[in-house]
Amino acid sequence: MKQFLDDNFLLQTATAQDLYHHHAVHQPIIDYHCHLDPKMVAEDHRFRSITELWLGGDHYKWRAMRTNGIPERLITGADTSDWEKFEAWAATVPYCFRNPLYHWTHLELKTAFGITKRLNPETAREIYDACNDRLQNDPGFTARGLMRHYNVEVVCTTDDPVDDLTYHRMQEGESAWGVTMRPAWRPDKAMAVENPTGFKGYVDRLSAAANVDICSFNDLVDALQRRHDFFHENNCRLSDHGLEEFYAEPYTDTEIAVIFNKVMSGTELDDLEIRKFKSAMLYIFAVQDYESGWVQQYHYGALRNNNSRMMRQLGPDTGFDSIGQWQTARSMARFLDLLDSEGHLTKTILYNLNPADNEMVATMLGNFQDGSVAGKIQWGSGWWFLDQKDGMERQMNALSLLGLLSRFVGMLTDSRSFLSYPRHEYFRRTLCNLLGNDIEQGLLPFTGYEEQRVRQMVEDISYYNAKRFF
Repeated sequence: MKQFLDDNFLLQTATAQDLYHHHAVHQPIIDYHCHLDPKMVAEDHRFRSITELWLGGDHYKWRAMRTNGIPERLITGADTSDWEKFEAWAATVPYCFRNPLYHWTHLELKTAFGITKRLNPETAREIYDACNDRLQNDPGFTARGLMRHYNVEVVCTTDDPVDDLTYHRMQEGESAWGVTMRPAWRPDKAMAVENPTGFKGYVDRLSAAANVDICSFNDLVDALQRRHDFFHENNCRLSDHGLEEFYAEPYTDTEIAVIFNKVMSGTELDDLEIRKFKSAMLYIFAVQDYESGWVQQYHYGALRNNNSRMMRQLGPDTGFDSIGQWQTARSMARFLDLLDSEGHLTKTILYNLNPADNEMVATMLGNFQDGSVAGKIQWGSGWWFLDQKDGMERQMNALSLLGLLSRFVGMLTDSRSFLSYPRHEYFRRTLCNLLGNDIEQGLLPFTGYEEQRVRQMVEDISYYNAKRFF
């Protein structure tokens, strides 16, 4: 019987073990999409406890704790101590068998703190104290120190167009600390016209940030372009968009101008007007990215804030989202085709949240590859609910069958935690296991030129493809 979380964790064959230990494990990390707080990086934040570092903002863990019968005060309560919250999580962990949280929890304890004991109610206090001792007394256990520990080369945060990028600009000239932090453009709020009050408030903030008096739709576009230019001047080279679905409704400039005036007056829009406005904005964003030579990313398919009571109590991103279901293939194709037809399709990464879309996305890529860049249109790694062993395997299997896995840009954390970097290890082990199993079964050659190609393939997907792509 194999031991849990040994050096060959997830590696079922000798070939997989060789590929991982000699070609994957030492590759640097390019974390090209995450939700880390730039302020924590810039100020090299020291965490007061493992609870702040591990449980603060981690809605994956929060969902599991709620399911395990933990009351909300022990999850997000302001009047609860760090120890009480950690103790509640430790009580939940043994109920997480077969949930990826069980693997991630123990990978993070092992790789960050060297702790190999299992977390449970019996070990909770010992592990809590040991982690806190390192966090409070070890000079390497800060935000930057953890990133260096995990061999992070580049990290791209997620930033709104109105952000002043203060903490990114603080990093200029500080590359000696070993990690490059770059912003990524996330303009979702600039197309959120389904909420007129919220949209108007956002336009006011954008107006101030861009120093543009926004009285018309053209003014809105001008303000966004100024902020786009500002982001580019501050080393931003990629965008990210969080969508329910793709939007590609036909529209005229006159229609969009009228819709903008209508929503700014506080009038509710109908569904078609909302879709037309979002279609116009997606197109404008994509052209801006193309003209600046950026990579654009689209995360689509999340059904957000489903629990209205908890939304009122805690706000968004607190663990009440789920996989959505939309018929988006046709609109995705229309959107990409419009950009391609006009010569405005930049390098693109698509992420689906519903696994039912796997084969659709895998085949969509091939429609718009143009030979100018290897893997110009990418399918992003398993995202959110799918960034676990089964989800990653299904994504890589579909990509292998219907595209070129060899050109895949690999893993990202998509996380708010400085302890999430073992997700790259988890991904690399899964990748090596897939290839190792194929080789051992005689499905792939592993001699001469082909052996070197497989070894290079592992290194490319782990690191080099992303380095070249971005």
